[in-house]
Amino acid sequence: MSSHNTNLANYAMHENESRGRKFREKEHPYRSIYQRDRDRIIHSAAFRRLEYKTQVFVYHEGDYYRTRLTHTIEVSQIARTIAKVLRLNEDLVEAIALAHDLGHTPFGHAGEEALNTLMKGHGGFNHNNQTLRIVDVLEERYPNFNGLNLTWEVREGIAKHSTKYDTATQTKEFHSNKMPTLEAQVVDIADEIAYDNHDLDDGITSGLINEEALKDLTLWKETNLYLQKEVGKISPTIQKYQVIRLLINILVSDLIKESQKNISAHRISGVKDVRNAKKKLITFSKEIARKRIQLRTFLLDNLYKHYRVIRMADKAKRFIDELFKIYIRKPQALPQEFRLKLERENKYRVVCDYIAGMTDRCALDEHKKLFDPYEKV
Repeated sequence: MSSHNTNLANYAMHENESRGRKFREKEHPYRSIYQRDRDRIIHSAAFRRLEYKTQVFVYHEGDYYRTRLTHTIEVSQIARTIAKVLRLNEDLVEAIALAHDLGHTPFGHAGEEALNTLMKGHGGFNHNNQTLRIVDVLEERYPNFNGLNLTWEVREGIAKHSTKYDTATQTKEFHSNKMPTLEAQVVDIADEIAYDNHDLDDGITSGLINEEALKDLTLWKETNLYLQKEVGKISPTIQKYQVIRLLINILVSDLIKESQKNISAHRISGVKDVRNAKKKLITFSKEIARKRIQLRTFLLDNLYKHYRVIRMADKAKRFIDELFKIYIRKPQALPQEFRLKLERENKYRVVCDYIAGMTDRCALDEHKKLFDPYEKV
């Protein structure tokens, strides 16, 4: 067992219990297997592209708003905090967190919806599946195999990633009737905590969310009252940051306490018990879960359904629809590396891989080149 694992709980994923990699490799003398996975993910082309892939706002709307990359870093930071307290494998948590959004399309969920519609009858599109496809096939960096050859547990965490936006991949390889590791479950919830809070922050900053309307939200109201009592009067900008910081702290603290209760109540003593549990063990208390529903409903009604966000999403879908159709009609217009793939892969999947890998900026530039008569191709 690696020295990294000395403080782990029995129910954590110990690296000497790993199912290993698809292709045998000599492991590193001083980096754990999951640290190596993390490093492979960070050095991948797909990870770098997250910098110009957006969440809710298209990248040229402003450079303040979260991108997939800043979101991923926030998820990783929250997940590692939870893992440390629960004595889970932080290296595994970090690797899953950093990989969880690699398969996202340009233009957030609008892009994913557009590609899924266009791929009907051709295998569809799901960003979890696409992430797996990236780490298993599309990244080309090693002489003896395609992909990054990540460990089974990191790949399982990617496949079973499930939140309000993410549907777990159903495959025999990852035993869909079994629960994922606690490390994977932590990443799922850290993803939701990051989403809710940074969407609040971005929504307020953009002016799409009116702070007055937030006063009816229990979580927002309670956090504000606490802040006023502790700090007194502060500027609106600092107040916004402090409320969001406190909100994350409240959610993380509640999650840790409730998860510790669940682990104890279900007598979880090893990874086998985690996998055989009837439900996820990393959860919020009922009280916080109820308050979060109110917050999410608010975000849905006031941010995601805001007319400007709907316009951005609609415009994004049109861009992707037009690009997709032109490449399907004329695959010769694809770049050389993708044209070569047409010899061994289905045309629809090759086009889908190309578009899914684009950043917002790349998709906008490509659309300009193909549709603007005055733009050089």
